Amino acid sequence: MDLVQTALAGYLVFGQLIPQGQQEIVKHAGLQAIHSDGAVTLRLRETGREESQDGAARTVRISLADEHYPFEVVRYVKSWSDCPAVETWVEVRHSEPGPVKLLRADSFAAPVDCAAREVRVLSLTGKWAYEANVSEAPVANGQIVELASKAGTRDAWESNAAMMVSFGDAGEDYGNVLGVALEWTGTTCRRVRRSWDGDVTEVFAGIDMTTGPYTLDPGRTFTTPRAVLVWSESGRGGVSRGLHRWARSHCMPHGRDLHPILLNSWEGSYFSFTEKTLTDMMDGVRELGGEMFVLDDGWFGRGKYARDDRNRDTTGLGDWTVNGEKLPRGLGWLAGEANARGLKFGLWVEPEMVNTKSWLAEEHPDWILREANRPLALGRGGSQVVLDMTNPAVRDNLFGQLDAVYSTMPTLAYVKWDSNQNIVNPGSKFLPADRQPNLWYDYTVGLYELLAKLQAKRPGVMVQACASGGGHMDYGFLRYADEFWTSDDTDPYQRVFIQWGASQFYPACAMACHVTASPNHQTKRETPLKYRFDVAMTGRMGFELHPKDLSADELAFAKAAVETYKRIRPVVQQGDLYRLASPYENPYSSLMYVNDDRSRAVVFVLGLDGLQGRRVAVKLAGLDPSKSYSLEEINCGKKRHAAKLDGTTLQTRLLGQYDSAVFELALRR
Repeated sequence: MDLVQTALAGYLVFGQLIPQGQQEIVKHAGLQAIHSDGAVTLRLRETGREESQDGAARTVRISLADEHYPFEVVRYVKSWSDCPAVETWVEVRHSEPGPVKLLRADSFAAPVDCAAREVRVLSLTGKWAYEANVSEAPVANGQIVELASKAGTRDAWESNAAMMVSFGDAGEDYGNVLGVALEWTGTTCRRVRRSWDGDVTEVFAGIDMTTGPYTLDPGRTFTTPRAVLVWSESGRGGVSRGLHRWARSHCMPHGRDLHPILLNSWEGSYFSFTEKTLTDMMDGVRELGGEMFVLDDGWFGRGKYARDDRNRDTTGLGDWTVNGEKLPRGLGWLAGEANARGLKFGLWVEPEMVNTKSWLAEEHPDWILREANRPLALGRGGSQVVLDMTNPAVRDNLFGQLDAVYSTMPTLAYVKWDSNQNIVNPGSKFLPADRQPNLWYDYTVGLYELLAKLQAKRPGVMVQACASGGGHMDYGFLRYADEFWTSDDTDPYQRVFIQWGASQFYPACAMACHVTASPNHQTKRETPLKYRFDVAMTGRMGFELHPKDLSADELAFAKAAVETYKRIRPVVQQGDLYRLASPYENPYSSLMYVNDDRSRAVVFVLGLDGLQGRRVAVKLAGLDPSKSYSLEEINCGKKRHAAKLDGTTLQTRLLGQYDSAVFELALRR
């Protein structure tokens, strides 16, 4: 299927004449509006088409106008010569006498020309500490399957902003599959509709507008988020690899860079730390061979609203000044201590939220999202609420505060951006009464404006998108971030499933995967240190523990594992991913990464439950079939697994529960 032509095909509009010219309106539409005079249909005709080329990118711009109303739509379709992805988005504007109400404004809405007896939809769903569960279901004739997420901030939990639609028999490495991922951090809605006879399948993707119509004033432009599409005739794996290549080269700010091995302070100290606690952690991660130290929550606030061990997460959000009692020499000194040890320095912030117990909330209560006639619903710590990102004054204040903090650390290299509250008080003092439904869209636009302004000031600073874990796992935030915190659940057993799901749409370099303590802090599960390393190595590996808690043997293994990861990091973070064995179908999981010229590959075999000397045979993929490769087990310490290559099949044996093995393949010269 020609994906560019599919994206260029007629945009489904409520009221547009169907191609045969019959007097019938399109009822299941991607664009619906109420004109200023109350009319509810659109009849658009193409008025112009332009094409431009910028390096590997080709963009087609299609202008359409209504036959009667001064209502215009501009559609964009962007493709690249170096990856199979296509982006598409829409601009809507008008010059009618009064406001127009948009009932639906999808980024992509088109029939897919691929006959199939069966159509299935794969998506990711979940909740806190249980992200990225893979779910797949059929779409029967005459049905519409809708996937929606309506939290407003942590929307990747309920239903991730991406899906795969398979046509006919399709699996991991075979069949026709369309991947659709929205570049949006707010509410989303994706739909798949089959005609009554199954002959036509329509696919829609855009923001969710069930909270009310968006009121668009004359002369203003409404721009939908971009939807990125990938078509594969080699199954779900082909979609994943296409999205991963596009993300690294054309989406993420530093997608082609190798991401550092860092230690985040959270599970190693939580709120209980002093300057010495942090410098001890720095010494520990330096000894391990790490490259960055990140200070998490608990460093800010002043006076009665200072963030400390007693108040924990109940005070201080919104007051982005260092807690002088806890860190008397300040963040600049702390960053200098990291740099003196050869480490880069990073910092945690949560700018979208505020505690009601803070100076910011006390001075600017009108900046908090709240409904005028209802009690204020409070979140985390019994005091957390969401700031009104639609208000320019709020964004200016946050930029000023953050810029001042960042300026105390000239070598700041990394920011962890957290978001721990949904929009549960959907009311804005800034927006007029008749524009309250605009909040859900305008909030995300305002968030992106703040992120873009901070990025422009410090383009070299890496950003992690965190939202109580994987709530910001989306390509909208990844326009401004280099990775996401995959889940607050750091149990490696659980992470096998979470990271498998995330990999359907997002590249390994974007997945933050940390080695943590055993028993695990969330599940209390005990697992070997090697298993924790092997699972973390399948993404951007890091640490979330206090190195002093490692025994001498564990420390020696960890140091060797860090050096191993540094060696294979280019293959894992920048290579093509092949999912060889699903944890949903086997008592183990297997992943394989292959570099661009197919000269190197890394294979992970990660055991789960029910393993008693289990023989494992996985069919390798992505290698050059005309060449031969050597096989070596790595990151194994004193214990090695018997393994051999039988043609393109890797055979080995797992020795028991939570056993794992990593193998490196190299082209024989």
